[in-house]
Amino acid sequence: MPETKTKKQKKTKKVKHRSGRRIFRGIFFLLISGLILGIIVYVPFFTLKEIKLTGASYLTKEDIMKIANIYPGEPLFELETDQVAGRLSNDLRIEEVTVRRDLPSALEVTIKERKPVATIVCDYGYLDLDRNGKVIDSYKTLKTMQIPMITGATVRDLYIGDDVDDETIKNVLTFLQKLDEASLNKLSEISIKDGNYLVAYTNTDKAVQIRIGKLERIEEKARLTEDFLKDLESNPHAVEYVDFNYTAPFIKLAK
Repeated sequence: MPETKTKKQKKTKKVKHRSGRRIFRGIFFLLISGLILGIIVYVPFFTLKEIKLTGASYLTKEDIMKIANIYPGEPLFELETDQVAGRLSNDLRIEEVTVRRDLPSALEVTIKERKPVATIVCDYGYLDLDRNGKVIDSYKTLKTMQIPMITGATVRDLYIGDDVDDETIKNVLTFLQKLDEASLNKLSEISIKDGNYLVAYTNTDKAVQIRIGKLERIEEKARLTEDFLKDLESNPHAVEYVDFNYTAPFIKLAK
């Protein structure tokens, strides 16, 4: 019996000794891991220096940093990509977004924008409208944009996130959204005249009038506008205006 107890005591000591070594190794491993993690997180090599932005036509890298509330020099591993993406997706100008780290010093941001189709004057500056008439941006000083300005109408008390309820303006947007992006970018202005009569102007050196007229036969007039704008680039003759109010478009050449 004494021998049996001695063997059990020895086994117990060995088990305790092994457990102690395991605990020490575990603590040592945690300390080393924490040290490595701290070096990775805070070493200047892994700080934000660049935004790699894809999918943007209107928003800039500076816009992205401002919206996401991120700044150059921040530790890259302290930036939670899900939180950055969440802040960006809250901006009405952004429809979809993905964010990922690109070591050692960049964030890759891929977005799909809500594209503005027109700018309009408001009581405190200018508004950008999407195809549904939603205000997706506002500013006091007119920006250089490759989208037409709606003139002949002014909106009041509208802010980002609001919707235009003016039927004439909504009809203009219905026409504009049927144009492809290349055609839309070639128009500088679309003017609402008396009786909801529309006239568009090209952004060429010498503006050409496109007399759209009343908003009827919208699909046809949008197609004719696209075709005219494509042909205008290669047309050897100077054009004063084109009129789509007739069954066949009438083109008036400049003198």
